[in-house]
Amino acid sequence: MTRLRPKHGSSAPQLLAVYEPWFGHPAHISVGYSSHDPAEIRKQIRQAKAMGISGFVVDWYGDRDPFNDQTYALMQTAAAEQKFKVAMMYDETDQEDGATDDTLSDFKMFHDTYFAPDSAGRQAYLEYEGRPVIFIFPKGMHTDWNRVREDLNKWNPAPLLIYENLPGGPYVNAFDGFYAWVQPGKKGWAADGGNWGDDYLADFYSTMQTKYPDKIAVGGAWAQFNDSKASWSLNRHISARCGKTFTDTLNFWRQYYPSDNTLPFLLIATWNDYEEGTAIEPGIPTCPAGSQ
Repeated sequence: MTRLRPKHGSSAPQLLAVYEPWFGHPAHISVGYSSHDPAEIRKQIRQAKAMGISGFVVDWYGDRDPFNDQTYALMQTAAAEQKFKVAMMYDETDQEDGATDDTLSDFKMFHDTYFAPDSAGRQAYLEYEGRPVIFIFPKGMHTDWNRVREDLNKWNPAPLLIYENLPGGPYVNAFDGFYAWVQPGKKGWAADGGNWGDDYLADFYSTMQTKYPDKIAVGGAWAQFNDSKASWSLNRHISARCGKTFTDTLNFWRQYYPSDNTLPFLLIATWNDYEEGTAIEPGIPTCPAGSQ
């Protein structure tokens, strides 16, 4: 088992990985296991811990997707049993009408179900400086996040909201930080997958440092990208480059953050997204000795 360690010293961000909770559902491809198998979840946690990953960030859709909600419940319970961390990545609705009300309802559901004192596995939830960390995956872009932020401030403690990509727009003050996400960079998707995202990461880290030093920056790493198996495929590729794509993205943050002021978290995209070809669950891609 390869242990994931950023190079050049031991002072490094806490490694997290995005976990896709929908396998076993007929709308998704078969990967040989069900996300509702507790034994499988425990095995994956053990495997992730052996690789140096300390928590899974689980996609969650509220009551729009009961299958994924059940997976999250199993994951939070298993994480607590194995001294592992879990966090929710809220997938925003793509519906325009009622988007904000839906989001408020979903967050109340999550709070009442998973943050209550007697919720199974509550102690496993990821926190930063005593506050729970919630990641946001944008979709429809119709949510009024200022209104959501106002409501979430009533929680005790109020959660930290971490949004995807570079800050900007009318809701930048509603978020406590931003996370990098798998991107090919300014040149876009290349047929050979050669654009692996170095200029995107440079822009992300430099912008977070110079313009938003008061916000939480969550770094990003990915091994490759290939959405050919997805029903929504756009024939997009990022080459694994014999493992260099993962090594380079895993360590890119070091060009911008010194070891005594490291990032709090680095988010790997992903643990098990087999439909978009980013899964590291089977291991980091390599090439035969002597090949390029």
